Formats: sequence, structure tokens, C-alpha cells
Amino acid sequence: MRAGGLELPVRTALLPLAAALEEHGAAVLSAPPGTGKTTLVPLALAGLLDAFPGPPRRVLVAEPRRLAVRAAARRMAWLLGEHVGGRVGFTVRGERRVGPETRVEVVTTGVLLQRLQRDPELPGVDTVVLDECHERHLDADTALAFLLDVRAALRPELRLLLASATADTGAWAELLDGAPVVAAEGVSHPVATVWAPPPAAVRPPQGTRVDPALLEHVAATVRRALAERTGDVLCFLPGVGEIARVAGQLAGVEVLQLHGQAPQSVQDAALAPGAARRVVLATSVAESSLTVPGVRVVVDSGLTREPRTDHARGLSGLVTVRTSLAAARQRAGRAGREAPGTVYRCWAEVEDARAARFPTPEIALADLTAFALQAACWGDPDAAGLTLPDPPPAGAMAAARDTLRALDAVDADGRPTDRGRTIARTGLHPRLARALLDGAAAVGRRRAAELVALLSEEPPRALGDDLAQIWRTVRQGDDPYARRWKEETRRLERGLEQHREGGLSDAAAAGLVVGLAYPERLARAREGGDGAYLMASGTAAQVQGGSRLPAGGWLAIAVADRPAGSPSARVLRAVAIDEATARRAGAPLLDGREEVGWSARQREVTARRVETLGAVELAAVPLASPDPALVREALLTGLEREGVSALLSWPPAAAGLRERLAFLHRTLRGVWPDVGDAALLTAAEQWLEPELSRARRRADLERIDTAAALQRLLPWASGQAGRLEELAPERITVPTGSRIRVDYTGDRPVLAVKLQELFGWDAAPALADGRAPLTVHLLSPAGRPAAVTGDLAAFWREGYRAVRADLRGRYPRHPWPEDPTTAEPTRRANPRR
Repeated sequence: MRAGGLELPVRTALLPLAAALEEHGAAVLSAPPGTGKTTLVPLALAGLLDAFPGPPRRVLVAEPRRLAVRAAARRMAWLLGEHVGGRVGFTVRGERRVGPETRVEVVTTGVLLQRLQRDPELPGVDTVVLDECHERHLDADTALAFLLDVRAALRPELRLLLASATADTGAWAELLDGAPVVAAEGVSHPVATVWAPPPAAVRPPQGTRVDPALLEHVAATVRRALAERTGDVLCFLPGVGEIARVAGQLAGVEVLQLHGQAPQSVQDAALAPGAARRVVLATSVAESSLTVPGVRVVVDSGLTREPRTDHARGLSGLVTVRTSLAAARQRAGRAGREAPGTVYRCWAEVEDARAARFPTPEIALADLTAFALQAACWGDPDAAGLTLPDPPPAGAMAAARDTLRALDAVDADGRPTDRGRTIARTGLHPRLARALLDGAAAVGRRRAAELVALLSEEPPRALGDDLAQIWRTVRQGDDPYARRWKEETRRLERGLEQHREGGLSDAAAAGLVVGLAYPERLARAREGGDGAYLMASGTAAQVQGGSRLPAGGWLAIAVADRPAGSPSARVLRAVAIDEATARRAGAPLLDGREEVGWSARQREVTARRVETLGAVELAAVPLASPDPALVREALLTGLEREGVSALLSWPPAAAGLRERLAFLHRTLRGVWPDVGDAALLTAAEQWLEPELSRARRRADLERIDTAAALQRLLPWASGQAGRLEELAPERITVPTGSRIRVDYTGDRPVLAVKLQELFGWDAAPALADGRAPLTVHLLSPAGRPAAVTGDLAAFWREGYRAVRADLRGRYPRHPWPEDPTTAEPTRRANPRR
């Protein structure tokens, strides 16, 4: 053991931890970052520390990130004075460095899941350590659930340790059936907080986009920290792109960019003490997984990345969000690991009131397709029997199962098929595994492996959005990304059978493989250009300004997101393809059907045979003899959208009958029907047949005799239909013998009649069995309104005199008797003298 190794604070917890595991078989370790939980504890559990002797055991340590795997293995090997591959080794996807003497092996949680699926008993392994369980990565939660099953059913002697950098351990202990919690206290130096919000308002993050003004402020805050404090500066940023932009604004100081895609030399430099003062720009990987020595100052942008999945649109990716309070505390603590330090927080203190307390578990946010396949291969397709810290959302699981069925990875009951087990063994997302397996047969083993490797790790954004061009560039590159891509290509190619290359060009091969992975993202340009496309999923997509993709035609979209509030997805990576490639890649989405419906634009029934690729229409021809039942449904849709009043013909007789029925429904209810548009649409079967079923177009609806059709709604069965004229007469006979039409369009029925025709009439009749008094509009000889009354007798007594005085001078040839109640009614003027 090298000097200083046993000085780590976690040493005080080693004996209690060994006792807890010996007695209970499981335990929870709570140890702040920098205490040695990742490096010293596994060595002690394997019996490799002379100061803490114990039986030799084989320990498997699972870390959430490849960077953390390599760093932990190198650190443990260094503590033993060895190289990696001796008593300490590691395995990540595509790289394995272990030997016959290896007692501690560090792996990613993804590798651990693969081993559990191959052989759940984990032969030869005595202890499993799940490190950084507080980060709530989906693979870690899944591995925990599988390990609990293994301990319960296969290997009760398998020891399990959950290691967390936070003190929130009660839930973990409960999952382990009340296992003991062992706490290791770190050396806590005070950390002063400096609130450093931007001087002016900045735009909130949109998808993965961060306001450049905020990044300029973060860079300025780093420069301020360098001027005001001593020691190295660790700056937290949400992603690789933001790290690069801030690095470009820092001069005169050594800058290291620490993230999962960083070259090994940069990772080694960041994790070792520097000869001169330096600034380390890091993603959340440095919150707890890694310890960066020499740090006295932390600058926190307050942002991090989380997965998001839009199941309705088939889009998934990372979004930039506000850091949780717990993560902010973790970040600040890195400044006080070795000595008193300072954290500069690039937001106002009041904003903490709106921040989440803890990070959201990945299972609540992510695409669950890979998880659902893992659960199915484990024998629990619904994941209902798994002991998970949080259950998977039902909607996300349903979407995942639909995807797996489309890939032929599971059967109708959710059980894995042989193909599904093959997909699971690749270690890829099931979509990419499908593209690899099916693409190899179409484009050849080598090209399929190259393209899937390109899809499995996002290329640098500087390479643009044309995936075919990116492929050509990376093939010739020797940068860290290109080297990782070539390693992954070799790994994928080893697992494939040999296939002939086929006759496709590289561009067509790229489009086919992307389309096989994401068939619902095959997209065709919309009319009008402007970079607008429609994806097979039905989602609109937009190519960004400055795109290197050719305009128009078809795209196979590999990466897209939808900024908040935007109606369209944003195309980030795609390949230009032709329609033949789109048809081949999206074959399961091809559909030919008879489509009969109502066209709102034409206001007419449309009938055609349509060929589609998902939501994209490929071809259409008119149907000469559509199914009458479908035509009837289309006409009903038209009546619903346009309105019964608009599409049917309503001559005066029909309109009048409808108004009378509406009056009786309002006044008497009971057996009298509702004849509003909605009610008539609901009752179409009763009053529009058989004419509706015979109709073939809108003109046929207009020819329906609506007056005769409405008669079918009258209450014939109760005998009340015969009283229609009595209860709501179409016309009323006035004293002159004239039959005046009653207006039923208002709230009360109205009789509009010339005043002289009502002489001698002391009261107008009440309608609807006396429940609706008739309102009389008294007209002048010219037919203009002179008075309105609901009580004719009162009008003759009180109102007539004023009307007579006003009108007799204007109409001297018409009678204006002083007593209208006894005068003779007339339709005519007095004879000329």
C-alpha cells in the first residue's frame, strides 16, 4: 500500500462495514466524495489491505460511467503499487483489462447487467459494490433489482454493498430488507458561497441550447475566481459543447476539459495534481464519481443534462435543466475537500426556492425500451416483480413494449424472442441492435458496424448535421472520437456474421441503417421548401439554417429534438436518401388502404386508395365505388364539422317546422324533440334515413326534404304529434280573417300584424297549452313596427291613444277609431273622397 492510502477518511468505516456484511450479507455505505469509498473500500473487501486483513475475495465494483471505471481501477492499482490488469482490473464495453490474479474488477453498470443476463449466479464473485447509487441511473437501479433477485433465489451468500455519496440512505436500507447503514465522515472544510448571478437576464435553456450570454458570464466568473482566490478552479457545465465554448474564452491559464469523451491523457492530467494553477471544466461526472485534486474553488453554472422522451412523437434525447439542490451541494463540496474553499454560484440565491431537492430518477424520464427488454429477458416483462427504488411509468413501459414488438424482440405476451435475446446481447439500444443485425445483411458487416458505432456515440457538433459526410470524415480521422469510434466498430463487427457488401453506395447504406434504427423518423420534404419535412411519425421537422444536407427529397433522421414551445422537431443529424431507400427501411410502416373521409378544404366527401409510409402519403388514386358505410360515416363527419344547418337544405317550410319544434322542446320538454344541430346529428339514424345511407356526396344531402324528414321526429307513439298545430300553430287567424305566420325564432312566439286588423280583438291566444303568451308586434299601415305588447287589452286601454295620435296624421286614409275594441277590423284604407 502506497503512503497516504490509509489516510483516507473512509478507513474508520472499514471494520464496521466488514462486520455488517459478515452478519447481514448486505449494507449501505454513506461516504462523501473524496473519502475513499470508491478505492479503499473494494480493496479492503477483497482482502488486499494488510492493515485490514481478511479472507481473499473477488469483488465486482459497478460504476455508472466509463470514465469513472478507468479512474477507479487506475487509482486502486496505484495504491497497490501495480499496473491495471494485475490484482485490480476493469471492463467497459469494448475494452477488458483483467488477469488471472484479478481480485477487484471495476465495470460499468451496463457490463454488470450483461453478465447477470448471461449467468445470474455471477460465479466466482463474492461481493458486488454498486457505487454512486444516489445518482439514480437506470442501469444501476436495474442491476440492484436483479441482484436482489439473485440473493433471494440463487445465491443468498452473495454480498451486496450500496455506496452513496449522500446521507439520504434510509430508502436504500429499506430496499435491502433493513440492512445496516455505515457512515464514513469526510474531512469537511468550510466552503464560502458567493452568489454570482448574470448582470442581465438570460434566456432559459431550450433543449440542449444554452444562452451564449450565460456562458460568457460563467467564463467571466472563472476569471473573477482566479483573481480573488487561490488554488485550482473546478467549473461545472452541462455538456461538452458548453465546456468547449467556455474554454475558448479563457486565456493565460491551463484549461482541462473533463468529460466522458475526453482523451485518456486529459483524464489522467485532471485526476493528478497539477504543476501549475489550472482550471478544470467538467460535466456532472466530477460531482461525485471523480476526485480532482488541488481544487479550492468551484464555479457552478447551475445547469445539468437529463434525458427526456416524447413518446407521442418518437423523440428522445438530453435536455438542459436546473441543477437540483442536492447536486449543487455535491458540487460545492468539491471546493472543501482538501482545505477551506469557495463556491461561486452563477444564479441568484432566491432561485433555490424553485429548484428540485434531488435529481429526478432516470427511470422516470428516459426511453425505457432497453430496460423493458432487460426485464423481459430476466423473466419479468412488466417489471412488476422487480424490487426497484421507483416503478417505471406505465405509459413509458407501454411505449417500450410497442417498440420491442415492432422489432420482433418480444412476443405478444412480452416474452423475449430468440431475436430479442440476440439484440440484448449486443449491449446496444434495441433500435441500434436491430439496425446492426438487419443492416449487416443489406450493406455488409463492416459498414453496418461503422454506422451503428456512429449512432451509438454522438459525434462532435463541429462535424455538422450530414451523417454521410460525418462518416467519411471520421473514417479518415485520428482524434479521440475517431479512435473510440474505430474501437467500437471492431467490437460490433466481431459479433456479426460475414455478409457481402451489397450494391448500395455509402450514402444509401447510411440512410438504410439510420432508417432501420429509426423508421418513424423517415421524413419527406413538404411543399414550399424552407427546410420543412414531415416524419413518418406524423411530427413536423425542420432543418436548421446552415445545414449541409441537400434540400428537398427524403431524409433518414438519426437525431432530432423538439425545443419547448416549438411545433416542429429540430433536425440535428440526418442522411439524404431516395424514396426507394425510405420504402426499404420503413417497410413495416408501409400501408395501402381505402380512405374515405370528409375534406374540410373541399367541403366534400373524398374517396381514394392511398399508399402511405406512416403519416407520409406516397401515392393516391380516386376510388370509383367506395364502401357505402364509409361514405355514410364521412357524411356524418361533414355534418358534425360543418353543422346540420349548413350542409342540409332548409326551405321556409322546413325551417318553420324546426323552429316550432324547438319552441315546444323549450316550453314543454317531454316528448317534443330537441332539434339543435348537435341533437339532430345524434338522432341522424331516426330522421335522415334512408336518404343518408343512399347519399354519395354533399349534393345528395342538399336534396333531402328536411321538412318531411323532421316529421319522423314527431311524437307519433304518444299521440302528441297530432297536437302540433294546436300547441304551436304555423299561422293564427286574426279578426280580419287573415292567417298570419307566427315567428318562433326568438325566446317567445311573435305575431306581427297591422294594427287595423286587430280592432275588436281584446286578447291574443296563448300557445303551448297556455304556457307561452303570444307577443304581438303591432305594425303601421306601411308595415313598420308601431308597438309591442304581450297584453292586447291593456294596450287598447293605455297605449293605443299615443300610437293613434302619432300615426293618424301620417296615414289619414286608414281608420283610427277612438274605441278600437268596438271598431270593425279592416285590411284596407278608407275610400278616397
